[in-house]
Amino acid sequence: MPYVDGFVLAVPTANKDAFLEHARAGDAVFLEYGATRVLECWGDDVPHGRLTDFHRAVQASAEETVVFSWIEWPDKATRDEGMRRVMDDPRMAPENNPMPYDGRRLIYGGFVPILELRR
Repeated sequence: MPYVDGFVLAVPTANKDAFLEHARAGDAVFLEYGATRVLECWGDDVPHGRLTDFHRAVQASAEETVVFSWIEWPDKATRDEGMRRVMDDPRMAPENNPMPYDGRRLIYGGFVPILELRR
């Protein structure tokens, strides 16, 4: 069964190009270690809610854009091994691929798909 890692973060809007450079370098490592697909989605229509929303979740300021990303893996075992290898890879070290955002506000988690509809 496939497995998905999901991420929500706030990126300074002025750092969009730096974020893309960071993502291209890092996402290639995920693919190298078994991920089947990586999507980086720049917030375009992200409303502010009355009780909660993506902006509040990552404490995004008016100068930041919410980014929603995910990594698809063929299964959890591949993900667990792949993620271990990614975290050990020197290309992912902050000094080699610095984060152009505040990583302390990044939200992430692993998910088991329970429904998929396709056309």
